[in-house]
Amino acid sequence: MVDRTDPLPVSRQCALLDLPRSTFYHVPQPVTEEELERMALIDRCHLEHPYYGSRRIRDWLEDEGYRVNRKRVQRLMRTMGLAALYPKRNLSLANQAHKVYPYLLRGLTIERPNQVWATDLTYIPMARGFVYLVAVMDWYSRRVLSWRVSNTLDASFCIDALEEAIDTYGAPEIFNTDQGSQFTSEEFTGVLKQHHIRISMDGKGRWVDNVFVERLWRSVKYEEVYLRAYDSIGDARASLGRYFAFYNAKRRHQSLDRQTPDSVYYQDAARMAA
Repeated sequence: MVDRTDPLPVSRQCALLDLPRSTFYHVPQPVTEEELERMALIDRCHLEHPYYGSRRIRDWLEDEGYRVNRKRVQRLMRTMGLAALYPKRNLSLANQAHKVYPYLLRGLTIERPNQVWATDLTYIPMARGFVYLVAVMDWYSRRVLSWRVSNTLDASFCIDALEEAIDTYGAPEIFNTDQGSQFTSEEFTGVLKQHHIRISMDGKGRWVDNVFVERLWRSVKYEEVYLRAYDSIGDARASLGRYFAFYNAKRRHQSLDRQTPDSVYYQDAARMAA
């Protein structure tokens, strides 16, 4: 990397690394308390109205007593990894260099554990700062198979969660994601291909294609995150770990005939193995 003590000028080092000098000299500024407050409000608005774009979120914030211009809302939404969910022309992908796979779940009867897994990531506010949460879920039982938190939006923590789920529970038949750059990356899809897992991706702006994970985020945020003020990433990780243990083992679901995800997952897995 660039070394200021090297006799080679910084400009030449940047040129050899194909690194803009502005990037090297840029000093990241911490997110202010005011912006963290706005981001927490935007997160709540997006959870309630996922189809709201930056204009309508700006109007929502104004109704709540916060005057914020649209460009600032757009910048904060990019930082949070949020985008309005609605049908769009397929003009811009999260990363146009990445291959996008067709949606395989339309009309499919999901009738057993490990038939279909799904994943997504979401923004998690803390007392000071924020992190991102990714989870891998079994569609049939709604069981959370693995999860990770990270303070960056790169693909590595998503791959870690995927590999843990496969190592622990074996490979599913189909894995469904949205078109986020983390999930369309060669590193992520390469793990799926290595285990001969069929890849399915939501349609552009089709949040309903991954509806069970969206419902999970609603539960996580209203039953856990919004009731806490995590002091650190470690605090967030420990508290979320306790919540997911409760979610899997104790929280009954009406859609599962009032059973828990654990009971549905393990009972049906045992039945299939018999």
